[in-house]
Amino acid sequence: MIVADLPAPALDAEGLRQCAGELAGSVDAALIGEPPGARVQFPPSYRARLLADAGVPAWAGINCRDRNRVALDGEIAACLDAGAVGLHCVTGDHPGTGHRPDAMPVFDLDCVDLVALARGYARSVGRHASFCSVAHAPAAPPRHMRLQRVLAKISAGADAVFIDHCGGPRCVASAVTALRGAGFTGVVLACVPVVTSQAAAELIASFAGDRLPPGYLEAIGTARDPVTAGIEAATTLAKAMLATDGVDGVNLSGGTRPGEHRQFARAMARISQALREGRQAQ
Repeated sequence: MIVADLPAPALDAEGLRQCAGELAGSVDAALIGEPPGARVQFPPSYRARLLADAGVPAWAGINCRDRNRVALDGEIAACLDAGAVGLHCVTGDHPGTGHRPDAMPVFDLDCVDLVALARGYARSVGRHASFCSVAHAPAAPPRHMRLQRVLAKISAGADAVFIDHCGGPRCVASAVTALRGAGFTGVVLACVPVVTSQAAAELIASFAGDRLPPGYLEAIGTARDPVTAGIEAATTLAKAMLATDGVDGVNLSGGTRPGEHRQFARAMARISQALREGRQAQ
C-alpha cells in the first residue's frame, strides 16, 4: 500500500486538482491533513470529494483542535459520503504552534475519543472497508509511554497505524515488532521522508529533523540534482521499509513551499511508480 501526503495549496480547488492529477494512478490514496502551519483549509470532506473527482482516493485527516464533537460527527459522515477510504484521527497540535494563534483551541475530544466516534459511525452505515488510522511516534518523548498510547487508540477501534519518522528501518522494525507482539493485526504504514529541495528539507526538519536517518537531508542537500537525489533516496528508503517484517505499506511524507506543490506531487508519483515497478520485477 502506498499513501502519499497531498502537496497542494490551501483554499485552492484548482491547485488541488492539479496536484491530485499528478498522483492519480500511482498511489493507493492521498493523505490530507490540517497541519498548524496551514491551519485554514477547505474541510477534509470537501477535499476528499475533489480528490475523488480527480481519481485519487482520499485518506482524510481529522483533528480535535478546531471542532467539537458535533462538528466532528458531521465531518466524519461527510468524509465517508465523499468517498474517503480512510479516516486519520489525531488530537491535533495546539494552535499556538501555527499561523493562527489567535484562534481558541477546542479539544472537546482527544484522539482516542475520535477513533471511537469514527469507527462507530463507519460501522453504523456499513463502511467497514474504510480504514480508521492513528499515528504512532515511537521516537517522540516520553518514549516509554508511546506503545501504551497507540494501544489505547487501537482498543478504541483503530485498524491502521502510521509509524512516524523514527530514525530509519531498524527503528521501524523495532516499533512494528512491539506492535505485533502486543497483538495488533491491522495495517502498518511506515513514513518515508520525501525531500526534493531546500524548502522541502526545511519543512520536514522543522518537525522531524532529529528523527530522520543520519545524513539523509545532508546527502540530498549537497547533491548536484536535489530532485533526482531526493527521489532516489526516498525510493531506496521506502524499499527498505517495505522489506521490514510486519510493514504493509509506506506513507510518502513531506511538503514544500507555495509554487512548488505540483512539482513535488510529480516527484512523489515517480517514487510510487518506482516502488510498483520494483514489486512487479520481483
